[in-house]
Amino acid sequence: MTTGVILPVLAPTVGFRYSQPLEFNMITSQSLDYVAILLFWVLKASCLDTFIAAVYEHAVIFPNVTLTPVSHEEALDLMNQNLDLLEGAITLAAKQGAHIIVTPEDAIYSFAFSRESIYPYLEDIPDPQVDWIPCNNPNRFGRTPVQERLSCLAKSNSIYVVANIGDKKPCSASDPQCPPDGRYQYNTDVVFDSEGRLVARYHKQNLFLTESHFNAPKEPEVVTFNTTFGKFGIFTCFDILFHDPAVTLVKDFHVDTILFPTAWMNVLPHLSAIEFHSAWAVGMGVNFLAANLHYRITKMTGSGIYAPDSPKAFHYDMKTEEGKLLLSHLDAHPRPRAAVNWTSYASGIEAPSVGNGEFNSTVFFDEYTFLELKGITGNYTVCQKDLCCHLSYQMSEKRSDEVYALGAFDGLHTVEGSYYLQICTLLKCRTMDLHTCGESVETASTRFEMFSLSGTFGTQYVFPEVLLSEVQLAPGEFQVSSDGRLFSLKPLSGPVLTVTLFGRLYEKDPVPNASSDFTVQAPRG
Repeated sequence: MTTGVILPVLAPTVGFRYSQPLEFNMITSQSLDYVAILLFWVLKASCLDTFIAAVYEHAVIFPNVTLTPVSHEEALDLMNQNLDLLEGAITLAAKQGAHIIVTPEDAIYSFAFSRESIYPYLEDIPDPQVDWIPCNNPNRFGRTPVQERLSCLAKSNSIYVVANIGDKKPCSASDPQCPPDGRYQYNTDVVFDSEGRLVARYHKQNLFLTESHFNAPKEPEVVTFNTTFGKFGIFTCFDILFHDPAVTLVKDFHVDTILFPTAWMNVLPHLSAIEFHSAWAVGMGVNFLAANLHYRITKMTGSGIYAPDSPKAFHYDMKTEEGKLLLSHLDAHPRPRAAVNWTSYASGIEAPSVGNGEFNSTVFFDEYTFLELKGITGNYTVCQKDLCCHLSYQMSEKRSDEVYALGAFDGLHTVEGSYYLQICTLLKCRTMDLHTCGESVETASTRFEMFSLSGTFGTQYVFPEVLLSEVQLAPGEFQVSSDGRLFSLKPLSGPVLTVTLFGRLYEKDPVPNASSDFTVQAPRG
């Protein structure tokens, strides 16, 4: 008879999953030291410095009706039609070496439901701590055909799959917040690892105005999980405009990469999908994988794979009805960006006296203070409340058929959500009429040889945007300095729509109804 100890060899999956144990015949300090060294090198060898990310912009198939309840069978038929398309993208991404793929919000059943009509599409999604592979045990938590199929897609293709589905949770009258129909319904992101295991579940916190069919969780959830290619966090669409859980994931939980299923309606000049999402990656210093729906009627397009230093791949298409798969290599652990003092440079510039040609115009329901750029080159400063914005620029030519302006906004945005903004923006006006400055415009002809934009921001959360004509990004053509300047590195490759510093003062947001405490889903392992 021998005295032995069974120690597992780490497999390259999420957290610490085990396979093929090694047996040691005696427990000694020497053998334990050996095992510790062995485990260290096995873990180190399994970790990746880079990985291949994929996002899929999905042209969603809608049901015939969204406001009239259908049977579970009809709902499942519609969801399987969308899953057929997602399967094609997942399989193709895996064949090209992708480690993880993100699919959009609402991709499996679309949107615009009532509370009753969404119900047939929902499944009970358990806490990932139950350690469940739906593909292997599909009936463990009731009837879950969508989770089973997603799990099997992940397992059969050996890829992490990120998807958005609906969760349902019963509640009783003893719960004072329980809805009258006796259940909570959540807009939910799920992640299945390369073995098909459910490793993450996130309930969307900041619901959009049209999401009355869903409930927000009682407390914001902070969801992370570990892989051999970095630490990941996840949130959904409208969440990105708020502190919790988006900023908390980066600031307090130090994730490397954000996963972002979204159904994003483009709003120019500052909130087109590729523009704002790429800027958020730069401002927060993380990788950002954004998968958007493709639905031109509601201006939904714009997906991307963004690193902190530059977009790696992006897609914007308002001309076709087709989906799009994007892939790119990313660093598993992006370098922390240098600290930026967002007010340093601009605070050294003397503010001008009021009344030097300023005018007001509206940008997405907010009243900005503007100055027209009248020369081919110049230095301008415009202020609103505590924010002063400074711009130095040189155009390639001063066209007679286009007007550009420098604008400042310091205030609470109150339409389609309430959040406090400080924004400095150089933008093209829609027409020669100054009162069209801030209206949506997608094309321009004026090229800039150089620009430098800065502002006296009262926040460290500033997101730098550069958007060119035809709603295109400018990778590698601009930079942010440690003293808070957004400046060009070379003449821009296309005409400018906007150059913007988009600041968020989270502490000035209205106090939410939900508790400020967090429900934290700990990393596996």
